[in-house]
Amino acid sequence: MCRLYAMRANEPTRVECGLVHSQNALMQQSKGDSTGLMHGHGWGVADYPDGVPVVEKQTWAAYHGEHFAKKAASVYAHTVVAHVRRATVGEPSMENTHPFAYGRWIFAHNGTIRDFDEVRDHLLDALDFGQRNAIHGTTDSEHVFHYLLSLWSRAPEADLLETVRSGLKQVVEWCQLVDPDAKPSLNIVLTDGVQLVGSRLGRSLWFLDRSAVFDCDICGKPHVHHETGAHYRSIEVASEPLTADEDWKGVPDCSVYAVDPDFKLRFQSL
Repeated sequence: MCRLYAMRANEPTRVECGLVHSQNALMQQSKGDSTGLMHGHGWGVADYPDGVPVVEKQTWAAYHGEHFAKKAASVYAHTVVAHVRRATVGEPSMENTHPFAYGRWIFAHNGTIRDFDEVRDHLLDALDFGQRNAIHGTTDSEHVFHYLLSLWSRAPEADLLETVRSGLKQVVEWCQLVDPDAKPSLNIVLTDGVQLVGSRLGRSLWFLDRSAVFDCDICGKPHVHHETGAHYRSIEVASEPLTADEDWKGVPDCSVYAVDPDFKLRFQSL
């Protein structure tokens, strides 16, 4: 299990309060989530300054020291992905720490593929040569990432949401081929900085739809340097609601989602 966060907005937006200072900030979840589990096997934060993905990550817990908080305080972006890890497949290491990056793509995963040693063979057989060589760690997550990129590279004109949907359905089928009773958990987020898609399968996931600039109840300031006359829009997705007094809604289980160009979430059944 892990905990993840993603944000996509039409104007650069600060995320420090949600990641560090809110009632259920991601940093707090690394120390203990809503079920009491610690996610202390590493952290990572990715954004797209100047349109190029930049990932900062470490193998220690987000609540240890000041590094996570400093990184979160520096982020002011249209697209952000953050993750705190509880290792299940793959030892704690930099290579196994999320988010993963390849080209302009960023990926994070909350969940576990059971019997991964056997499922891995199916994934590897389906990978393009370049994607297979790009895997540096041992996690189920990184293998799924490069499998989805292999599918996308074969049909880049296709709807990314449909590519992810069909790819994850295939992963589930491989899991059930190994073990008919397998119940993989696949909460993912995949983005190139403009498109953002993800899934919920077997783990909690929530979203917050913002349609106006607001003064934050935590810091007392807006998180956006708003352009006069513009209509602010953003979507935040998180394993657990980060704030207590906002209208977080549950992402339907067994579904995939995409942030559309109008910054609304579009869902499909997985």
